[in-house]
Amino acid sequence: MRAILVLSAALCSTANAGAADPPKKPNVLFIAVDDLRPALACAGDPHAKTPNIDKLAARGTVFNRAYCQQAVCSPSRSSLLTGRRPDSTKVYDLVTHFRKALPDVVTLPQHFKQNGYYAHGVGKIYHGGYDDKPSWSVPWEATKGPNFGPDGLKLFTDLKAKAKANKEDESRVRGLPFEAPAVADDALNDGWTANRALEILKSRKGQKEPFFLAVGFIKPHLPFVAPKKYWDLYDPAKLPVAETADPPKDAPVFAPQFGGELRAYHDIPKTGPVPKDTARKLVHGYYAAVSYMDAQVGRVLDALREQGFADDTVVVLWGDHGWHLGDHGMWCKHTNYELATRAALVMSAPGQKVVAKPTSALVEFVDIYPTLAEVCGLPKPDGVEGYSFAPLLDDPNKPWKAVAFSQYPRGSKETGPLMGYAVRTERYRYVEWRKRDGTGVVARELYDHQTDPNEDRNVAGDAANKTVLDQLTKQLAAGWKQNTPPK
Repeated sequence: MRAILVLSAALCSTANAGAADPPKKPNVLFIAVDDLRPALACAGDPHAKTPNIDKLAARGTVFNRAYCQQAVCSPSRSSLLTGRRPDSTKVYDLVTHFRKALPDVVTLPQHFKQNGYYAHGVGKIYHGGYDDKPSWSVPWEATKGPNFGPDGLKLFTDLKAKAKANKEDESRVRGLPFEAPAVADDALNDGWTANRALEILKSRKGQKEPFFLAVGFIKPHLPFVAPKKYWDLYDPAKLPVAETADPPKDAPVFAPQFGGELRAYHDIPKTGPVPKDTARKLVHGYYAAVSYMDAQVGRVLDALREQGFADDTVVVLWGDHGWHLGDHGMWCKHTNYELATRAALVMSAPGQKVVAKPTSALVEFVDIYPTLAEVCGLPKPDGVEGYSFAPLLDDPNKPWKAVAFSQYPRGSKETGPLMGYAVRTERYRYVEWRKRDGTGVVARELYDHQTDPNEDRNVAGDAANKTVLDQLTKQLAAGWKQNTPPK
């Protein structure tokens, strides 16, 4: 029996428990964060001001090479919460519910509920307004509170009214892309979510059943709205702004994307490079929103301690995917590149042998479900397409999986519908763009992170890389079932 399981159970047992009473299992605090690349001080970002998540990392593990299965909200969240990859969930977009393809799947919170946990979700857990009633012990609670400051709300209201008067699509109205209102934290939606999480934690004190509390924060998702005090943490002149808007050299024309989501916002050019002063404000806004979110996480972690749960609660914090901040002209997510597929992941478990030491092991978001089940002593979930990385909590340097897989759909009149399948090894990123009708591969990308960490040039066409390309092609074809961690 691994040390985490033994110590987790021991921490939860009581001296006066009856001989027939099993020890209480550890609680789970499951924190989902929208659009969070590893912009955390504890993950090595020199610009980020994230003291609260850093404190969590000091008693846990930062996963420096954690990859989502598709870099957009609903496919990533559906994959993580079912433990299945997008080709199994059939969720590649923002409008498909995973139960259409998997009507009987047992989700991560549902698995905990079926094993005696009180499962409560608040904020953005599944994508947008989607819910999954079987996952929860009580109805899921959507985020409330404004997503704008006063100026942003007025502009948004005016733009909606104008669109309606012109009989235009009101759903396309976005408003200001960034805003620094002089308001209190709980005047915005993530502040409301933190307040509600505090109330739920207080209500669980003294309850016999352990809890699985899922708390979903929206920031740093666009628009980058955070109280002014979080903007003031940063000197914008010292924040990184991309030097070039040119796509990676020799990349297929359909592989990058140039910020379609961002382009819907007010005063952002519909095409072409984003002006450098605007880009700097966007980068500033992203980091300010990260720090605002971090403060709300800190409030929840403080409440966990104040209510007496800190020593017997597993905490996992994850960003649903990464985010481009103007690199190669790309903004937002929606790609197979490193900055879109690599996301934040921090985990702390009672009794883990090693704390405050990050791991560079390759892990995937489909691994989170079986990991939480193992750490909490639950039965191994059926049908999951990932592997528990619980051993890394005790030994961050343990040899681990050879690759991480991601994918993203594309298409054009010339190519027809495509699916780009990516593998990330310790050194390389390889992407194979396949026709979705199964008739072949139309393009390949290869990036050597040893010599090209920014993925500036696709070297798949270089004859010198033939052996590497052949090896990566075989690893991609072998799939996740052959990508097992060493015993």
